[in-house]
Amino acid sequence: MRIGIYGGSFNPVHNGHIHLALTAVSELELDRLFLVPSKISPHRSSDEYVSEEDRVEMLRLACQVSDKLEVCDYELRSDRVSYTIFTVEEFRRRFPDDELFLLVGSDMLMIFEKWNRFGDILRECTLAVVSRCEGDMPELEKKAEELRRYGNIVICKAAPVEVSSSDIRKKIAKNKKYYCYLDKNVVQYIRLKKLYKQ
Repeated sequence: MRIGIYGGSFNPVHNGHIHLALTAVSELELDRLFLVPSKISPHRSSDEYVSEEDRVEMLRLACQVSDKLEVCDYELRSDRVSYTIFTVEEFRRRFPDDELFLLVGSDMLMIFEKWNRFGDILRECTLAVVSRCEGDMPELEKKAEELRRYGNIVICKAAPVEVSSSDIRKKIAKNKKYYCYLDKNVVQYIRLKKLYKQ
């Protein structure tokens, strides 16, 4: 099987996340794609996170659009920082004979050498870079070629969706319209639980 891993804070999960996930499923012909919410991201402050339970439930609601999307809470159950290599090693343990793909955005490719044990990541799985910007393919291909001595890298294109979780949190806090960026079930959940209100 072809198994995808897509990590992030998903705080909250929005239409851009799901569009990227569905694009990857189609472009990479994935049998399953696991969305993995991070517990303690090395790159972000945890101060503005809602509860782990809320993030998982919103993800589950958003993933109902496809039976190939699944939520994995491995990082949330871990008591250490959510470095990607630990998650990749866990998936390799679970799926020893399957082909693994790690989804990252194009911005992450440009700094991939700074990731913890990046060479080990590339030895265990194919790095699937999803571009959401117009005109960046030559730059991405150049960077991918530099890194291919460590492992396999593929680049696929997703139509840009101009939205970020931080912008959505700000809109909710200021009572501005935000529901067009989210799955309707996620919107209902946020309203019911009164999430992201200051």
